[in-house]
Amino acid sequence: MYLPPHDPHVDDPMRFKPLFRIHLMERKCATVECMYGHKGPHNGHIQIVKKDEFSTKCNQTDHHRMSGGRQEEFRTWLREEWGRTLEDIFHEHMQELILMKFIYTSQYDNCLTYRRIYLPPSSPDDLIKPGLFKGTYGSHGLEIVMLSFHGKKAKGTKITGDPNIPAGQQTVEIDLAHPLQLPDIENLRDFSELSRIVLEVQEQVRREEQEEEHRQEEEDCSQQAAPQPAAKAPGGEGAEGEETAAGAKGATQDKAPATQPFVLPMGVISRNEDYPRTCRICFYGTGLIAGHGFTSPERTPGVFVLFDDDRFGFIWLELKSFSLYSRIKVSFQNAEAPSREAFDEMLKNIQSLAT
Repeated sequence: MYLPPHDPHVDDPMRFKPLFRIHLMERKCATVECMYGHKGPHNGHIQIVKKDEFSTKCNQTDHHRMSGGRQEEFRTWLREEWGRTLEDIFHEHMQELILMKFIYTSQYDNCLTYRRIYLPPSSPDDLIKPGLFKGTYGSHGLEIVMLSFHGKKAKGTKITGDPNIPAGQQTVEIDLAHPLQLPDIENLRDFSELSRIVLEVQEQVRREEQEEEHRQEEEDCSQQAAPQPAAKAPGGEGAEGEETAAGAKGATQDKAPATQPFVLPMGVISRNEDYPRTCRICFYGTGLIAGHGFTSPERTPGVFVLFDDDRFGFIWLELKSFSLYSRIKVSFQNAEAPSREAFDEMLKNIQSLAT
């Protein structure tokens, strides 16, 4: 398992932690060992669930427990996962969130499910190369996000989650058709000025979406009234496709514009104060927020800030918070050995032995 670095150091390397190992001594002899816990390898089980998915189960969960009980386990987990002690965390809300995460993760330490991650394809027109990024999420610590591009949109999907927004959800969406012109550095320090700019673009996006819906309704009515095929008029589906492509290309055609000074507005909280002080370009975007247990989720306006090819940020307007993201550059150990086909065949052999 690859864990993000300790909060809030997004530029530090990923941490490597073995979770299980498989011994195939002979065709008819296979053993699975769980590596979780602090008492060394012990007996485990592995099972194919479906395509691109398998699960492991520990048969000796007592190896996961510590003599000092849950309190010792929590303190050890806190040192390993966060690089600090509970006494170092003064914020009561942060203590609550960390405890919730410990309780949640420790419930599933005996049975884990693994799903294959398919990285997004890369295109020469992309703003930057898509891929996996480490990002700061306030009191939740660092999380892994996959950045992908879809025409005039870019999306950040959570690979790891938290008690508010689980893995698999789209944490941020960037509107590449609506770049933002930031004010000069002095006015940028004024949060109300940045908020005014973003909310104006939000209203513009809302009007454009309404006009598009109205146009689509008119097209549907016209097609129903005249079922015979007709030549597409300018502004029809073909023209829209051209406009979409042109818009996306226009927004990203200059991938390395001159940088401009950047500073966070007063009142915006950042876990990492060591963010870049220059940026390339900014876009309007939305970020997903929710209550505990993914209750009442809603998309709120924000600012996507591209710093360079490997770092970007997002200002959550409603939360007055800033997330900094840094590309994962690690060459995953043993990611290609065995190959996908060899690993799938190995799982099938273990499954047949178990049955």
